[in-house]
Amino acid sequence: MSHYVTMFDPDPHDDTSRDYEQFEKEQLAQDRDAIGVDTADVDDSTAQRLVNDLVDADVVTLVPEDQVLVHEPSGTTFDSTTQLAVFHRGWTAGRDADGEDE
Repeated sequence: MSHYVTMFDPDPHDDTSRDYEQFEKEQLAQDRDAIGVDTADVDDSTAQRLVNDLVDADVVTLVPEDQVLVHEPSGTTFDSTTQLAVFHRGWTAGRDADGEDE
């Protein structure tokens, strides 16, 4: 039995899905670089100051009985001030970048 190749048979050499995935990864990396959010400089005291400011601004809610912090705009819960501070910086940068696109 012979097999005839038609124009409807997928040619594995024509599969560009991996190229597209690589392109997407590169674009996301460039977007992150363009935003330029540096989270490496968030030490414990910086994180604590930022979280205190966010609590004062009603952006973060303390839940003492669960020992967590709730980032109200996103609804995300954290048990670490440093994690929350890094998240908030990224979240803010993402919102700022979205605002520039409009």
